[in-house]
Formats: sequence, structure tokens, C-alpha cells
Amino acid sequence: MATLLLTHPSFVGHNMGEGHPERPDRMRAVDKVLSHQIFADLIRRDAPLRTDARTHILRAHPAAYYDMIEGHAPGEGEPNVQLDADTAMSPGSLEAGLRAVGAGLDAVDAVCRSEREAKNVFCQVRPPGHHAERDRPMGFCLFSSIAIAAMYARATYGLERVAVVDFDVHHGNGTQDVFWNQKDLMFASTHQMPLFPGSGAHGEVGAHDNICNAPLRPGDAGDQFADAFRSRVLPAVKEFRPELIMISAGFDAHEDDPLANLRLNEADFRWATDELLSVAEKVCDGRVVSMLEGGYDLRALAGSAAVHVKALMDA
Repeated sequence: MATLLLTHPSFVGHNMGEGHPERPDRMRAVDKVLSHQIFADLIRRDAPLRTDARTHILRAHPAAYYDMIEGHAPGEGEPNVQLDADTAMSPGSLEAGLRAVGAGLDAVDAVCRSEREAKNVFCQVRPPGHHAERDRPMGFCLFSSIAIAAMYARATYGLERVAVVDFDVHHGNGTQDVFWNQKDLMFASTHQMPLFPGSGAHGEVGAHDNICNAPLRPGDAGDQFADAFRSRVLPAVKEFRPELIMISAGFDAHEDDPLANLRLNEADFRWATDELLSVAEKVCDGRVVSMLEGGYDLRALAGSAAVHVKALMDA
């Protein structure tokens, strides 16, 4: 089985304004690197606008929240609508957000159906999702896409345990918020601390000890990252024995990223991906769904996404 890539041209249509770091060129940079011949064996498919998207979004967000996002979406030719200091919607944002959710749902289908389509999936999407809390958009995020996909896997395929591992430099407070009271959903995160959004301390463990945070200090590099993975994240995931592993693949812990102060490089992201794939092979028949989160230096984003996807293909 091959690796499935889900993306769509509409992700370029989401534009939060001139100078915003979460910009359309992020998609173009990843598009370019994944057009290389070494990625020719990827199965490529459009991220869908699914008619059932609202139903599954409501597993993670209240109906009033969905209606608020939909109601704030500007029409074609209208100015952007600011949701908070960092997060805005342009005329293309609602479609992009819904297709990001649709990518997560289709990715789960691809690895969980009885006639399995792919060994693993990379969702090249934007806006990111891991900062969107149950009832609050923030940190460039509209919908908690990976949490929605995890809850969909549980509801649709009867999975009893799903784990999300997040190595974005910013703590995935939204995923943590959605999962906090869900004993069959696990969230594990490495992230810089202190840094936006200010959550992610060791002591934040969830209502059922289902949250594992491994904060890193500004200036930490690959050795400290690997130690956090080996000592906290990987043992917690192995003990949880998930039936599906999902990855919030943010690449803004790269040393060249302008929004943070960790010093990882492409080799570190390849190592972490390989480690998670190895665990997945042992506990869940290699079922892995990865969704793009942050990464704001275009060269670093492209190179890091490339090694991440190559690891998925080599699994």
C-alpha cells in the first residue's frame, strides 16, 4: 500500500492579510517540494467538501460555535473579518477550513475501512487546527481538524483508543481542550514553553490521565527533543496502545522558523516520524494519519514536510 496525499487548491484561497505568517505561500512551498520525482508514488487526491462535515465538527465544537464561524465568513469581494488578534477569515477561509476537516475525515476512511486504501496519509492543509478550542478560534485556527478526525474514527469505525501526537512548536491547546474529558482519546505534545498559547505544562494531564505534555525550553535542540520523545511521549503512546496514531505535524520547531526559539532541523523531524511509525507498526498495523499544522519559514517548511512525507512513504 502507498501513502495518500490529500490537499486542494482552495487552501491557497484562505488569506488572513498582508504580512501574516500563516500565508498562502506555505501551500505553494509544500506543493513545489512534493512535485519532485521522489514523491511520484504518492496517491494524490483532493481534500473534499463533505456533506457530513458539520455533523462531525459538532463532535468537537458546539453548534453555536459552528454557526458563528459560518456566520462570520465574508462573501466574495468583502473585506476580511477579524476573529481575534491573530486569526481572520477571508472569502476563501470557510471553504479551506471545511476542506481541512474533510481531509481528516477522508484520511481516517483511507486507513480504517476494511478495504484499506493507504498505509498512511498526509493531509497538506490550511488553516491549521490544533489551537481551535471547543468554543474559541485562536492561533490561526478555525476548526480543531485533527480532534474532529479522531472523534470521527471512534464514532464511525468503533475505535476504542486514538492517540494524537503533536510536535508543533506551539502547544496544541485546542486538541487538549477537546480531549480533556475523553478517556479513550490521548494527546501527547512536545512544544516550546514559555510560548503562545501558554498552556502545556507537565501537570496538565487530563481528566483521565490521557494528556502527556513534554515542554521544551527556548534554545533546546535535537538532543533535548529526542529525550522528551524517548522519556515521555513514546512510552505514553505505547502504554495507551492506540488503534490509530494521528500526528499534528507542525514544523515551526525548526531552527530557522521566525515564531519560536527551538533549534530542530529536518533530520529531527525525520527521526520523530520514524519513531512514531515504528510504534504504529507494532500497535495499530501501521495506521497513521498526519495533518499539517505550523511552519512559517518557507524553506524550512518545505524541507521538513519533504522528509516527513518520505518517512511515511518508506514505512
